[in-house]
Amino acid sequence: MNRSIHQRLGLVVVACLAAGGGASSHAQVLGADFVADYTITDLASVDGLPALYGGLTFADNNTLLIGGNANSEPGRIYSVGVTRDSTNRITGFSGTANLYRGPAAMIGEYNDGGVVFGPGGVLFTSRWPVNQLGQTKPGSTDEDKIIDMAALGIAGSHAALNFVPGGFAGAGDVKMVSWGGGEWYSGTLSPDGFGTYDLTGVSPIDLDVSTPAFEGLPGGPEGFTYVSGLNPGFGVNSMLLSEFSAGTVAVYSMDANGDPILSSRRSFLDGLEGAEGAALDPLTGDFLFSTYGGGDRLVLVSGFTQPPPPPVPEPAAGALMLAGLVTMLLMARRRFAARG
Repeated sequence: MNRSIHQRLGLVVVACLAAGGGASSHAQVLGADFVADYTITDLASVDGLPALYGGLTFADNNTLLIGGNANSEPGRIYSVGVTRDSTNRITGFSGTANLYRGPAAMIGEYNDGGVVFGPGGVLFTSRWPVNQLGQTKPGSTDEDKIIDMAALGIAGSHAALNFVPGGFAGAGDVKMVSWGGGEWYSGTLSPDGFGTYDLTGVSPIDLDVSTPAFEGLPGGPEGFTYVSGLNPGFGVNSMLLSEFSAGTVAVYSMDANGDPILSSRRSFLDGLEGAEGAALDPLTGDFLFSTYGGGDRLVLVSGFTQPPPPPVPEPAAGALMLAGLVTMLLMARRRFAARG
């Protein structure tokens, strides 16, 4: 077992001890810029979901996907319904969690903080500590494609990803982070012709060029998502990031490329042992996050006034249309030449 796995398991033990003492469910505190406008709700654990929760996302307005047995080969993605009150706020879960796409499904081995839908309805799953990225097409019961992230120069191990949404700087780009060095990367998707995508143009991003060192994100970064700057306390389009090692959720302003500005870091939520996944409720824009250890629970922060950002732009849509047009013109030219 390598040193990184020892470190993560050690942090989980500390988180579990804290949870056993009752600290986990009561110690979360909103940051100074957000305490007046937002409310924390502990949704507790999900029945039927194996311990050590991974990342999470929504399959539809009322179905949550979340990783169980995270960071291990038996890891899988599970689905569970959510219950809502008269204002559409999530109040809990409906029934028990089941394997996503059926009892024989294998989606989510080594799942970590990154569980997100991308273009074409493909489900992208970060795989830690094996430093891989899985892709599952609509209807498939196992990953259709697995990318070796080390071959792309990504430090071990890749832990989470997300897509910059439409209307944000850098819209459509893929952003990726590694745990526990905090290395941050940017890339793009290119259709591979099989309904999945190649990851291209991957480059490490120095988040503070004012220092000689190549700076990444602190706190042991995991799942992250994006929120509109029109929400109270934010001011500009921002990124919310679960910091596993620090037990916090941080907020960062974004630069012109959609990357976090390191010096802009503020505390959004403190006292969250095992902070892991991050997702926005598609109906209310509320922030939902999961914990790996720390009681294995889901916590909701409500008070957001803006809906979630628009969907991820399809990659290279213009290029695909141009390629199709060129192909049609070439075929027409050949037909004309043959007739002549």
